[in-house]
Amino acid sequence: MGLFDALTNSVSGLQAQAYAMQNISGNIANSQTIAYKSIDTSFEDLLPGSQVASQQVGGGVYASSLTTNSLQGQIQTAASPTDMAINGDGYLIVQSPASFNGTTPVFSGATSYTRRGDFQLNASGYLVNGAGYYLEGIPIDPTTGVAAGTTAEPLQFQSTLSSPSPTTQINYSVNLPATPQTNNYSSSVAKSELLNPSDFKTDPTVSGTGTVTGADVTTFMNESIAGGSVTVYDAQGTPENLQIRWAKIASVASGGTDTWEMFYQTDSSATGTQVAWQNAGVDFKFDSTGQLNPPVTSISLNNVTINGDSLGNLTVSSPSGGITQFATTGGQATVNNIQQNGYGAGQLQSIAVGQNGIITGTFSNGQNVNLAEIPLVHFNSEDNLQSLSGGVYQATDGSGAAIFGASGKIVGQSLEGSNTDIATEFTRLIVTQQAYSANTKVITTANQMSQDLMNVLR
Repeated sequence: MGLFDALTNSVSGLQAQAYAMQNISGNIANSQTIAYKSIDTSFEDLLPGSQVASQQVGGGVYASSLTTNSLQGQIQTAASPTDMAINGDGYLIVQSPASFNGTTPVFSGATSYTRRGDFQLNASGYLVNGAGYYLEGIPIDPTTGVAAGTTAEPLQFQSTLSSPSPTTQINYSVNLPATPQTNNYSSSVAKSELLNPSDFKTDPTVSGTGTVTGADVTTFMNESIAGGSVTVYDAQGTPENLQIRWAKIASVASGGTDTWEMFYQTDSSATGTQVAWQNAGVDFKFDSTGQLNPPVTSISLNNVTINGDSLGNLTVSSPSGGITQFATTGGQATVNNIQQNGYGAGQLQSIAVGQNGIITGTFSNGQNVNLAEIPLVHFNSEDNLQSLSGGVYQATDGSGAAIFGASGKIVGQSLEGSNTDIATEFTRLIVTQQAYSANTKVITTANQMSQDLMNVLR
C-alpha cells in the first residue's frame, strides 16, 4: 500500500501548502491594516504507524495557524488627535452595538479587545474606530478630576459643559505717567494733573468716603486716567467688565509725595448719590526712582459688585516692580499685564488623547478638562485569543480572562501599523510555491508508477 499512501501524503501536502498560502496571502493583503497581527502556519507530521521503530514510515502533514499577537507593529504619527496606539503590552476595551434605537446604539455588554486605535467621534458623540467598534473607558468627573468608578463603559462626549469658575484674583502690572494728561490737565496750570477733592460733592479719596457718586462721574473722568479693564466672572459664570482708573492726588511739585489712588467701576449707569466708582482704599506712593515706597503687591477688594452682580472678594496682585511711575510722552497709563483666573461655562469643542491615556476636552471658555481615562488590559496567553473580523479579539479558556493594569502605554495621535514583514512573506511565498509543486510532482510520479504496475499485470 506504500504507493497509494504516497498519493495520500501528497494530497495532505497540497492541502497544507494551500493552507499556508492562504495565510500568506492574508498577511500580504493586510500589510497596511492598522494593528493587524500576521498569522503564521505551523506544520505537524502525521505518522501512520507501527509500534516498531524500524517499521515506521513517513506520513502526511497537518497545517494549523500560529498567531503573532504579541509581536508589535511599528508605531507611526497620525493626524487625528483621537487616534491612539499602544506601545508595549495591552489591549483597548471595545464593544459593538447589538442594535440601534434610531441612531442611539444599544449595547449588550459583550466586550471585545483590540489594538486598532483609529477612533473618531461619530454624530452621537461616541468614539468609534474604523472597524465600527466603540471605545470603552472610565469617565472622569470634570469638577473633581477624579475617575467616576472603576468600570469601563462606552464613552460618549456630547453636550458636555465645563462648569464656570468665579474670579478670585487679578494679576495686574501698570506704569503710571509722572505727569498724567487728564482732560483737565494744562501745562500752564499748576496741579491741573491732580484730582481735586473740592471739585466733588463727595470726597472720593481714601481720606474721604472713597467713592465716586453718579453726580460726580463727569468730574472724575476729567481728573483721572484709564488703567485698563478685564472681564471677570461671578460664581454662575456671568461675565462682567471690571474697569480701572487712576487718579493722582499729590505730587512732589506741589510740595508732597507722588501719590496715586486706584478706582474700579461698580455701576456704569449710576446717577445722583449712587456709587459709580469705588476707591481701592490704598495710597500708592512713589519715590524719586519711580518705584513704590512702601511696596504694594496685593490689594484686597472686598464685596465687589458690578452693575448689581455680586462677585465677592477679589485680590489684585502685582509683582515687585509691577506698578511704577515713569515719564511717558502721552501722559497715559501703560498696562503691561491684566489677567484674571475665572471663566464662564464652556461648551465642548474638541477632544484629544494624551500620552498618559487621558482623554482631554477643549472647551469654548479656553479650558482643557480631563474627561475620561482609557484602561488597558492584558492576558496570560494573548496568542490564544480568538480573532474576529475588524482586528478585535475575545477571551478564550486558553488566553484566560482580561486582566486590568497592562504594562503598555497609550501613545496619543499615533497608530500601530501591521506587524506583517513583506520581505518575510515573499520568502515564504516562494518556499510554499516550491513545496506545492513538489507535492504535485510526487502525485505525478506515483501515478506513473501505478501505470507501470498495471502494465506488468497486462
